[in-house]
Amino acid sequence: VQLQAFGGGLVQAGHSLRLICAASGYTFTDYVMSWFRQAPGKEREFVAAINWNGDNTYYSDAVKGRFTISRDNARKTVYLQMNSLKPEDTAVYSCAKEGHLAGLKVWDTKGYDYWGQGTQVTVSS
Repeated sequence: VQLQAFGGGLVQAGHSLRLICAASGYTFTDYVMSWFRQAPGKEREFVAAINWNGDNTYYSDAVKGRFTISRDNARKTVYLQMNSLKPEDTAVYSCAKEGHLAGLKVWDTKGYDYWGQGTQVTVSS
């Protein structure tokens, strides 16, 4: 299993970025995919999740209304469109593959078994 996240960068507050996570090595459509982020000195934080066909999406309160998660199953790719970025969005963003979420909340890191290497997003004020 490989998850490669890219698309991060340095942007000014109010601008947008689109993150991409390319997956390989497993049956992509069998699993929930999510984005998490981790800022310096803070714990990893759930950002967004999407079910296998994109019909159901979940967002943290911090990003709801500004970020949109989507997936392209033909390309085995997950996207995170981030609009109206704020300095507090600065973090390393990683995509994650569901391991076993049954009985867990979608934001529980224990439910994921593979993580991408992360891509840095820095938002200046």
